[in-house]
Amino acid sequence: NSEFCFFSETSIQSTAKKHQRPSQPQQITSNRRNIMLRIAQASSSSVVRRHVSNQIRNMSSTAKSSPLQGDAGRLGTQIHHKMTTFLAVATPIYFLAPDDFSDGMMGKAFGSVLVLNISAHSWIGLNYVATDYVPKISKSLMGPARVASAGIGIITLLGLGKIALVGEGGIKGTLKALWTPKTEEEKESS
Repeated sequence: NSEFCFFSETSIQSTAKKHQRPSQPQQITSNRRNIMLRIAQASSSSVVRRHVSNQIRNMSSTAKSSPLQGDAGRLGTQIHHKMTTFLAVATPIYFLAPDDFSDGMMGKAFGSVLVLNISAHSWIGLNYVATDYVPKISKSLMGPARVASAGIGIITLLGLGKIALVGEGGIKGTLKALWTPKTEEEKESS
């Protein structure tokens, strides 16, 4: 009679085992596996998104290469970061050095290097700003924005260069003069 029964005893037992609640260690392992899978999917999707956006940015920057693009490519980025590091280290050294050091030829040379770095840093930084914000207004304004940032960089170079080479005390002397009160003689002559 048991041969003709649709459900055998072993099939009922195996079905019952399948529908039982998993034991605590199995459930924890399963939950960990699900959590790790979700983390892997989330991190891989952000990595893929980042990779795709970098590829698109590289394609757009290489398609319209221009000498005015200070922010284009790895070279521009590496130079910008090295200049930032140089300015962060060299500027306090220059301003904290004794006046005897900064007034002579060494001060003018160091001031000129500082001027070159400040000008190039501002030009590349303004290009980054233009790349990020100008296309939101109009993509046709990118060229004029890059010309404007190059112009600002050149004006910065010429102005600070004149102060560094011709000004009394260089850049340091000019900045000190902003906070030094005028003497009686200077007040009478002006």
